[in-house]
Amino acid sequence: MIDPRTNALKLADFGLARAFGIPVRTFTHEVVTLWYRAPEILLGSRHYSTPVDVWSVGCIFAEMVNQRPLFPGDSEIDELFKIFRILGTPNEDTWPGVTSLPDFKSAFPKWPAKNLATVVPNLESAGIDLLSKMLCMDPSKRITARSALEHEYLKDIGFVP
Repeated sequence: MIDPRTNALKLADFGLARAFGIPVRTFTHEVVTLWYRAPEILLGSRHYSTPVDVWSVGCIFAEMVNQRPLFPGDSEIDELFKIFRILGTPNEDTWPGVTSLPDFKSAFPKWPAKNLATVVPNLESAGIDLLSKMLCMDPSKRITARSALEHEYLKDIGFVP
């Protein structure tokens, strides 16, 4: 949640939290509030890990800047299509293995990626770079939390342990 009076970010709903460091294993796909759900979960992957959390934080980051949700879907397919309309429909070139995910359909519309600077216009170029790395469709290429904290955009905050 974002408190609109203070812009404070409050994290909640840890009901399906997993212990960090446990090897990736099969999980349910009914996790994470729809608007912040990573594409690998929406596409039916049962094997996921911390990149899904980085995706969620990226969605929240964009929402804080835009003051509205980035992908406000009202169903799983609507959520996927909202993501695809902005980031482009993934394929084997952009995300190797995506077509093998259980809920991927070759009949999905083929949307080209938009320039994130037009989608989040109030964010400077370093912020756009960080956001694009957090919202990388391929979870194996998505920025890690540690690398995000070390990113140029956050250099003056001093969060790096």
